Amino acid sequence: MVKVDYDKCLYCGGCVGVCPVNAITLYETRIEISDDCINCMTCVKFCPVGAIMEG
Repeated sequence: MVKVDYDKCLYCGGCVGVCPVNAITLYETRIEISDDCINCMTCVKFCPVGAIMEG
């Protein structure tokens, strides 16, 4: 599963758009990653500030 470092996150929504299983939901002040996540790490690779990481 991946986790979000909210101190780094820009809330740009890029991770939402690249998730192949739509497991990421962006809210105003947080990102939720559902149990549908398949750990493909696409969001980790895409995040421009490294706010999403394996963990």
